[in-house]
Amino acid sequence: MTLTAEEALKGAPTTLFIAGRWGASSSGETLRVEDPATEETLAEVPDADVEDAGRAMDAAAAIQPAWAATPPRRRSEILIEAWRRMLAAEDQLATLMTLEMGKALEESRGEVRYAAEFLRWFSEEAVRIDGRYALAPDGAARLLTQRQPVGPCVLVTPWNFPLAMGTRKIGPALAAGCTVVIKPAKQTPLSMLALAKIFQDAGLPDGVLNVLVTSRAGPVVDACMAHPAARKISFTGSTAVGRSLARTAGHRLLRMSMELGGDNPFLVFEDADLSAAVDGAMLAKMRNIGEACTAANRFFVHASLARPFAERLAARMGALTIGHGLSGAEVGPLIDAKARDTVAGLVKGAVEGGAEVLTGGGAPEGAGYFYRPTVLIDVPGDAEIGRTEIFGPIAQITAFEAEDEVIARANGAEVGLAAYVYTPDLSRALRVIDRLEVGMVGVNRGLVSNPAAPFGGVKASGMGREGGREGIEEYLSLKYAAISL
Repeated sequence: MTLTAEEALKGAPTTLFIAGRWGASSSGETLRVEDPATEETLAEVPDADVEDAGRAMDAAAAIQPAWAATPPRRRSEILIEAWRRMLAAEDQLATLMTLEMGKALEESRGEVRYAAEFLRWFSEEAVRIDGRYALAPDGAARLLTQRQPVGPCVLVTPWNFPLAMGTRKIGPALAAGCTVVIKPAKQTPLSMLALAKIFQDAGLPDGVLNVLVTSRAGPVVDACMAHPAARKISFTGSTAVGRSLARTAGHRLLRMSMELGGDNPFLVFEDADLSAAVDGAMLAKMRNIGEACTAANRFFVHASLARPFAERLAARMGALTIGHGLSGAEVGPLIDAKARDTVAGLVKGAVEGGAEVLTGGGAPEGAGYFYRPTVLIDVPGDAEIGRTEIFGPIAQITAFEAEDEVIARANGAEVGLAAYVYTPDLSRALRVIDRLEVGMVGVNRGLVSNPAAPFGGVKASGMGREGGREGIEEYLSLKYAAISL
């Protein structure tokens, strides 16, 4: 069922959530949430300050011992109940997400299901936290190890996947027995507040999950990290902000998970199935309007296929409909004016340097932060677009001749999150996987994200993994005991 904006907003929480209570900020100030497709105000929500951060961390600290002692089965049952409630609320959650973030409604529906799956996955992991009991090599003692929750966690999520980035952190934290203070992006707080209400209705004890919405991200997150009970920071966002948070976390010796930027290469070899490669490119590039850390950013196509690949991709991208995500359009707006202007500037610089525009290349008239899907070919090697995470519906295509050459170019970025490889040659695929300096590789597919798989990168793309069996380990500490019998 498709809801109207009014129907979705009716009853949706629009206040802070601290210690199980909904309320205003200590300052009494609010921030505006807008629809990026119309530039109109959707809601006013409380703008949290450092006092609110202290209250939230106090609440998380107070309930931490009881939540850690809660039987794993009970934690699992709460997560599975939240999973059920998310799926039941798909219409409202998807509509709220489209309103505040801009993505097409069907993509929002897909994200609700994807986000909910993290709760189901980690509900199953909650009861599989194990240790070991062994005989010491000299036979003089027994060795006992156990995993325990690290303690209160500070979670910071971005605006591009406002539900999935939340459940990917909240799920393993709660499953492990950790309490949480989460700060969603100021552009997209409604999705996270709605998720908090779902957890509350699912029976999560007061104080285990706390939500701070704020325009003062730096001071508020710093205050949370400086709280004496804080034990971990998990952040998804830009490499620049991640570095700053890592410095602060290092001073406090907090556990860290950092999922940062990507400049992801998409490699199409001369033996690739061209139709399949274009299908994969559409998914890897246009998922979430290109506003995804896993989005294909640099397309390297063998010289024998570069022009036909570019032309087919341009035809597909140029045919996409642009408009409000609730209207049935396939391409919604970028998140804000700054994002649109950044994309426009990158395209302008590439064209001035000699790149050819096969489709798009500008913003349509009217309200909203829209930018037409664009395909560029023959982008000059020194263009800024070739070394910047685009975060928009722009595909830039560069030809290559040899495998060694394209591997070197693919690995030339400071970051190393994901890569995509198209070839039917298994030996080549395995060889390229080994040589690519990234944390994830899609082989003959344009999507790598999966709740059952570890998500994360190498180099300046961060540290730690989310999802998979590895995801819950980020929220557990290992304790060892030597026992003489």
